[in-house]
Amino acid sequence: QVQLVESGGGLVQAGGSLRLSCVAPGRNDFSNYPMGWFRQAPGKEREFVGSISRDGGNTVYVDSVKGRFTISRDNAKKTVYLQMNSLKPEDTAVYYCAGSWEVGGSGDKYDYWGPWGQGTQVTVSS
Repeated sequence: QVQLVESGGGLVQAGGSLRLSCVAPGRNDFSNYPMGWFRQAPGKEREFVGSISRDGGNTVYVDSVKGRFTISRDNAKKTVYLQMNSLKPEDTAVYYCAGSWEVGGSGDKYDYWGPWGQGTQVTVSS
């Protein structure tokens, strides 16, 4: 069955904002696990965007999105969010959320995370 369901992608002009959501419907112990966000642009490898600790107290981000993107979570809703502000055309990609209960869930390598959401397209026009 589906373990992570993403939503919130779309088309936005440069400088605009989007908020992505990722829900773990059947994960009753959701609060036990760090969550991550990755993205993949056409012709490029999947790139680490950021991650958030179990209680939301600690977040890390790739340098290119620091100050613009914010990861948060609502454990009661089993949901992690990616708030994206001041979007740039180079942010255009398919965005994936990742759990940490199939694999370790640590660092910036996609092999260290799982399961994965289905991906949601974010397109930023200039």
